[in-house]
Parts: sequence; C-alpha cells; structure tokens
Amino acid sequence: MTTITLRNVKGSALSFTEVDNNFSNLNNDKIEGITSSVDSELALWSSTTGKVLKRATVTGVLKATSGVVAAATAGTDYAKPDTASTWSANQSFNSGNLRLNGSSSGTATLNAPAAAATNTYTLPPDAATLGYRNVPQSGSDKTTSYTLATTDVGEFVGVGTGGSITIPNSTFAAGDVISIFNNTTGNITITCSITTAYIAGTNTDKDTMTLATRGIATILFISGTVCVVTGNVS
Repeated sequence: MTTITLRNVKGSALSFTEVDNNFSNLNNDKIEGITSSVDSELALWSSTTGKVLKRATVTGVLKATSGVVAAATAGTDYAKPDTASTWSANQSFNSGNLRLNGSSSGTATLNAPAAAATNTYTLPPDAATLGYRNVPQSGSDKTTSYTLATTDVGEFVGVGTGGSITIPNSTFAAGDVISIFNNTTGNITITCSITTAYIAGTNTDKDTMTLATRGIATILFISGTVCVVTGNVS
C-alpha cells in the first residue's frame, strides 16, 4: 500500500522532500498496464515484479489452480461434450439424463446400486436390445459326463456321443433356466442329484430321466433344491 503524506494530516505545508516522496511512492507502487489490448480481453499478473499486467493468451475452457489460470483439458478436467468418456473408477451421476455414446458395436452394462432399492432404467424405444436375441450354446457338445454349472444359465448345453448330464443340488437359484439338446442318435441319461426333480405335469420325484434322441429338455429351477423338467424326457 502506497504511503502518502497529506497536508491536512500533517497540519502544515509539505516540504519539497515530502512531495517528492509522495510521487516516488506512487511510482513504486503503481500497476503498469500494456500498450494495446483487445476489447474485453483478460489481463493477468506478470510474475516479473508482481506489479505488471500482461495480456492473457490462454484459449479454451479456463480452470484456476491456486488462482493461476490455465486451459482445462477435455476428458481430464471435464467430460467431453457429445463424445464417449472413459473412467477408471466408479462414477455417480445425479442427473436424470444419462446418454451412453459409443461406436456402432460394444456393450453398455447398467448395474444396480449395492443398497436395496427399486431401480428403473429407461432405454430409448428405438434400436434398443436387452439380453440375448437367441439362445447361445454353452461351449461345445459334451462327450463325457457333465455337471451343469451356473455359467450355463440362459443357454443350452449340447450333448454329443458318450455324453450325459448331471443336475447338481444347491447350485442354482429360483428362476434359473437351462436347456439340454441331445445331439446324438440314441437316448442320453440326465442324473438328478438335486434333492427334488419333477417332469412337468407329474408329481413324482425323479432320480434319473431319459432324454430322447435329438430331443430338447428345459430345466426350470424353483429353488436350489427343486427343479422341473419339460421336453422330450421320460
């Protein structure tokens, strides 16, 4: 802050030295501008003396770090508009609108939050596909004894020559569905290790079932210990 000696404060006329000192102090503490500028251009402090203003040359979206202005980087300091963004950590979106952009191929996964809640996902009505548009095969045809696994849920298991199927106990959850295709010229055996297995439309617990040649059987799990089998089984 500039020190100025005032006559009304001093109570008497200023000496030549005091007048000179006033101008000298004003000169030392003055802020120096630039000789030319563009209308509405930003002025920044120069680090040379701390008293000089310089023209701002930064272009783009601005950010400030401890008061220092710099250009922000798209994708690092802010999400790129109208382009896909990649994050290395989980993100929380509070906006009611979330648009997923990407190439013509790829996968977008929507996961429910960990807390129990009712979640609604609204997808665009045009060209939106959920899940499989067909029933994929779970690996190649089984040619030895094969025990069904949770990775088979929603798919079909093919059985080739020498193959057989076992339904395990306490493995699947209510609503899980697996289909079996007998891709051989003879019958195959389905071993029901699960506690209770019914053929649909009957009330008899089966230990084993026979799936006819080129037949299809679909297993619906009522719980981890109960299932119902439909199709070409006996």
